[in-house]
Amino acid sequence: MSDCSNDTSTLGTSKPATEEVKSSSEESTMAQESPKNSAAEIPVTSNGEVDDSHEHGFNRDLKRSLPAGLGLSETQITSHGFDSTKEGVIEAGSFQGSQRTQTKSGPVILADETKNPAMEKLELVRKWSLNTYKCTRQIISEKLGRGSRTVDLELEAQIDILRDNKKKYENILKLAQTLSTQLFQMVHTQRQLGDAFADLSLKSLELHEEFGYNADTQKLLAKNGETLLGAINFFIASVNTLVNKTIEDTLMTVKQYESARIEYDAYRTDLEELNLGPRDANTLPKIEQSQHLFQAHKEKYDKMRNDVSIKLKFLEENKVKVLHNQLVLFHNAIAAYFAGNQKQLEQTLKQFHIKLKTPGVDAPSWLEEQ
Repeated sequence: MSDCSNDTSTLGTSKPATEEVKSSSEESTMAQESPKNSAAEIPVTSNGEVDDSHEHGFNRDLKRSLPAGLGLSETQITSHGFDSTKEGVIEAGSFQGSQRTQTKSGPVILADETKNPAMEKLELVRKWSLNTYKCTRQIISEKLGRGSRTVDLELEAQIDILRDNKKKYENILKLAQTLSTQLFQMVHTQRQLGDAFADLSLKSLELHEEFGYNADTQKLLAKNGETLLGAINFFIASVNTLVNKTIEDTLMTVKQYESARIEYDAYRTDLEELNLGPRDANTLPKIEQSQHLFQAHKEKYDKMRNDVSIKLKFLEENKVKVLHNQLVLFHNAIAAYFAGNQKQLEQTLKQFHIKLKTPGVDAPSWLEEQ
C-alpha cells in the first residue's frame, strides 16, 4: 500500500502524464471515501452477526482504503471463522464507535435482575434448618443437664397449676358425662315403667288404684329426672367450653412461649460462645450477626411472656366466674331433685335460663324457625 502511494505522488509531479494524474487522484478520493461506504454497507443478520457472503469483499476494500501511515500491525480484523472466537467484531484505530457497537453480538445483561423464587425458597429452607438445628441442640443440652435455660419462676408456677387444674377438670367432666348417661337411662326406664303401670291400672279393676299411684309416681320421677338431666347437661357444656376451648387456647399460647424461650436460649448460647472466642476480622461479622439474631429472639420471648401473663390473668377471672355459677346450679338441682322439691328444681332452671325439651315433641321445622 505504501508503494502505491509513493508511485502516485511521483506521477503527480510529472507534467506530461496528465491523464494518469487525473486517474490517480480519483483513486485517492475513492480510497478516502471507501471506509465510510464499506462500513455502511456491512450486512448484519438478526442476531448481530456479520453476513459471511460479503466478509471477504469487505476485508479487501478495507485494506485498500487504509491510510498510508497506518500499518497492518495497528489493525485487527476479526470475523466469524477468520482468526478469533468472537463473531462480528471489528477493531481498528479508525473504526471505533458506532460501527463497533452495531456489529458486536452477545447476550444482553440487565442491571436489575429479578429475584429467583427458587433461590428465595432455598434461603428460607436454609434458615429454617439452621434454626431447627440450634433449637434441637438446646433441648438436648437441657435434658442432659449441660445447657442453661431461662426460667421465670412465677410464670412457670402458674403454668404448672393451670395444667394440673386442666387434668382435674377433665376428670370432673368425664364423671359428669357418665352421670348424665346413667340418669338418662334411669329416666327412660321410669317413663316406660309408668306407662306399664298405667296400662295395668286400666285392665286390672281390683288393683286399679294401686297401679295408678305407682304410674303417677314413676311419671313424676321421670319428669323431675328430665329437669335434672337438663341442668347436668348445661353444667357439662359450660365446663367443656372452659376446659377444651378457653384453657386449651391459653395452653397453645404457653406452647408458643416455650418455643420462643428455647430459641432465645439457643441464640443466647451461640452469642456467649462467640464472645468467649477470639476477636478478629473473621469473627467480628459473625458476632454482630449473632447479636442481631439474639436481640430479635429476645424481643419475641419478652412479647410471648407478656402474652401468657395476660391470658393467665383473664383465664383465672373467667374460670372463677364460670365455675361459681355452674357449681351453684349443679348443687341446687341435685338437692331439689333428691328432696322431691319439684318447684325448687324448676326455679333453679329458670334462674339459669335453661330451656328443657318437651318429651315427645320434635324439633321445629325450618319454616317455623323462620
